[in-house]
Amino acid sequence: MIPLIINETPETPKVYFDKDKNIFEISGLAIPENAIDYCKPIINWIEKYSSDPNPISYFHFKLEYFNTAFSTQIINILMLLEKLNAKKTVEIYWHYKDIDEDMFDLGKKYDDIISVKFHFIPYA
Repeated sequence: MIPLIINETPETPKVYFDKDKNIFEISGLAIPENAIDYCKPIINWIEKYSSDPNPISYFHFKLEYFNTAFSTQIINILMLLEKLNAKKTVEIYWHYKDIDEDMFDLGKKYDDIISVKFHFIPYA
């Protein structure tokens, strides 16, 4: 499967999904003008990946900040990961700055919404 690599911009996060390396990461600032269009290739890639996933997949979210529109897309992504978790194991690593209680709280809300194992990783 071809990796999905989307370079970071001042408004959009870096996306690096590579099945062969078992690396799945979204990181940076996420305030795209059109979150639905931006996330369409991410969602399409995960849907394709779900047809032949690795035995265990570790998805890392290292977002500094995201807008409401992107938050909705995160929920869509997480719901796809929840479906995938019914077939194979998925674990989510929610990275947040140790002083950013809002980002931690958002991760906890997502953790409450879906039934996928969440890990919370603070960083300085």
